[in-house]
This record gives sequence, structure tokens and C-alpha cells, in this order.
Amino acid sequence: MSTPNGFIERWCREHAITEVEALMPDMAGVARGKIMPVTAYCRALGLNLPEALVLQTVTGDFPQDASAVDPSDRDMVLRADESTIRLVPWAADPTAQVIHDCFHANGEPVTTTSRYVLRRVLDLYRDRGWRPVVAPELEFYLVKRNADPDYPLEPPVGRSGQPEWGRQSFGIDVLNEYDPLIDDIYDFCEAQKIELGTLSHEAGAAQLEINLSHGDPLDLADQAFLFKRTVREAAMRHGVYATFMAKPMEDEPGSAMHIHQSVVDAGTGENVFAGQDGAMSPLFRAHIGGLQRYLPAAMSFFAPNVNSYRRITKYLAAPINVQWGVDNRTAGLRVPLAEADATRVENRVAGADANPYLAIAASLACGLIGMTEGIAPTPAIEGSAYAMPYELPLSLGESLGRLRDCGPLVDVLGERFTAAYGAVKDCELRAFQQVISSWEREFLLRNV
Repeated sequence: MSTPNGFIERWCREHAITEVEALMPDMAGVARGKIMPVTAYCRALGLNLPEALVLQTVTGDFPQDASAVDPSDRDMVLRADESTIRLVPWAADPTAQVIHDCFHANGEPVTTTSRYVLRRVLDLYRDRGWRPVVAPELEFYLVKRNADPDYPLEPPVGRSGQPEWGRQSFGIDVLNEYDPLIDDIYDFCEAQKIELGTLSHEAGAAQLEINLSHGDPLDLADQAFLFKRTVREAAMRHGVYATFMAKPMEDEPGSAMHIHQSVVDAGTGENVFAGQDGAMSPLFRAHIGGLQRYLPAAMSFFAPNVNSYRRITKYLAAPINVQWGVDNRTAGLRVPLAEADATRVENRVAGADANPYLAIAASLACGLIGMTEGIAPTPAIEGSAYAMPYELPLSLGESLGRLRDCGPLVDVLGERFTAAYGAVKDCELRAFQQVISSWEREFLLRNV
């Protein structure tokens, strides 16, 4: 066990911090942890949480199969990652937040945690002299507050006093409807050193997208984790909800987390996806080949909830297969037009509801297997990928089955982790299957 180091103590003094939020992301990417007075946090001889927290579902339950944790329900020790310390800009009193890694009492890492899994994949790249670079793009909806889960979600009222109806892709004036809220998002993100790129209005009613600047995958996963929390808080302050559900409203496009990814040589910093002539390198093609072969087996990390699969449908800006093409947004894998040093592939499969640590880890894992196995991609498509068959699983149950049967992916991500993840998602799936929906009551109650 270890105390928070001197850097954190000094940082807290310099910023007159009174409280510390000690955070860790769970399987769903939800923030778990403790809030402590700063003196208690800096004095603590190790911050403990039950290891079973790793297996908590989005409903607050725990799977019956708890073999991935110690049966005694022992504690795990949280160690601060000092590079993640940030202000909580919306807190009433000066408050810090710190993301933690989890360890057993003997110093061994808890291998079922999200951050560990991403670190594991990055270590495999490092062993081969490679360093991945990613840039997530996150879409989300603003919706009117809704206390009744049976009532469909609606767009909120903007500055004009009217809700937004219809689709306004890349609309500037309609984006300005939410100026005060957007200003808070930018201010909160700047205070937390979350590096935002462009903001745009997406196709759905009150659907926005913000791009995060490219960089180290672990740092970007941390930023995406904190960004979701930030957007929800900013929205609440303006009397609306922000949701990263994959498909929150009928007849509207779903929300994605597109992951741009490339790989550079750790020694030279040169992009290994492009040859000296700027053409796609064999390693790049193999990376795409790995994504094509293993994305279906990794689907539960990109579409982790039952709602996620409502997004996977034709003609609504979501992919249905793992075809790839140059500057082709209908394909699951898009290669944007770019200079040689920015050559990359955009994985368009992941939903905004995905745990950013696990989605990035899984996407990089698929590409890594392709690079190490020399997997050849299919020819790049011309035209619409929607004219080709579905290749992605269309349910959470199918996705989990494919993951269990995929030895190479399990080996990269870790057998203990994938078993724990499957147990959590099976538990959530069973809980959903017990719910009788309003559709069933409307159409089946008196007709069958």
C-alpha cells in the first residue's frame, strides 16, 4: 500500500483544495469511488474499495457467477495516477478529482478493471516497439427532463423558446440555440485540461458531437470518461439531460463514439501506417485486416447494452458491417483523406454508450492481432456499404457468445477479464429480459 505522493499534496495545497473525489471507472465506465476531505485523503495509508465493485452492473446488481473476484469479498487498494489530477470546476468548494488504478494487497494489479485492460493492450504494442495514437469523437443528445421512463424522450427547449424538431445536420443557427450550455461544457473542459477539437450539430434533433484531440490512448480514455461526466453535469445546470445512450429516440440516428487510430514507431515517432511514398503500408493493411476479422467478436465492447443494437441499422449513419473504404462513411472502417503522417483508420462501430477504456482497448487489440498475424484485408469498397450484408452481431447475447469463442481476442484482453465482463453483461441481459415493454402491452395484451 502507498500514500498519495508529494505531488498530489502540493497540487492540492496550491489550489486550496478542500475535498478529493477518488475515482475509478467500472465495467460500464461509470465513476465509482469515494469523496474525502483533502487532509484525510493525503493521510490515508491506501484507499480501499470492495473488489466486487468491479462486477457491479448498470442496474446496481451483481452477477451470480462471481468467480472473477475473491469469494471473501476482499478489498482492493486504489493508487492515484498523479497525471490525472484535475479540478472539479462545477463544485461549490475547491475540489480535486483523481483517477485511480486498482491493486490487490500483495501489489498485483486487479486484472478485471478497465484501465488495466487498456494498459495491457498498450504494453503489447510497446513490446513490439509501437505506440498507438487515438482520437475519439463523441456524439450525444440533449433531451427534455423526463421523470417517467415509459414516456419517450423529447428534444429540449432552446433559446428561442421552442424545441428542435427535424434534422439539422451541421446547422450553425440551431447549434447556437444551446450556447449557454455549450459555453459551460467548454469552460468545464478547459478547467480539466480536456482537449476539445471541433463541435458540430449531428443529424438527430438536439444531437451534438465533440471531437477530442488525438494523443495517448490511456490519456484520451481518461478524457472521454471525464468528458461524459462533464457534459451531464453541464446539462443538468441548464435544466436538461445529456445522454450518451446509443439510441435514445425512435426514428432518430444513434450516437456513436468513432475511434480514429494509428500506430507510430516508438523510437522514431514515424507513422507505421504509411510508407515513404505516402502509400498505405503493409502494417496498415494488416491492422485493417485484424479489425475486419475480430470486430464482430469484440462487438460487446462497442455495443455493451441492449439498447446499443438499435443503433446498428441502415441509412442512419451507423455501420452494419466491417467493410472498409477511403473516405466512405457508410463503411464500418473509414480511412480519412490525410497526409502520410496522419494516415489512420476510423472505427465507426462503437456507440457513445461504450466504456471508452474498453472500446479503445478492444479496437487496438483487433488491429494488433492483424499486425502480428499479417491478416490481409478485403478490397476497399466503392459505393455504399449498406448494399452489402450485415456482418455485425445484432444482439448482446450473440456478441457475448462470439467473444467467448474467440481465443486470440481473449488472449490479448485477458481470460479472467473477459470471463468477468461476460458475467456482468449476462446479468444485465437477464434483467432486461424480465421487463415487459409498453410495446408488448400495446400490441399483445388484447390481440394474441
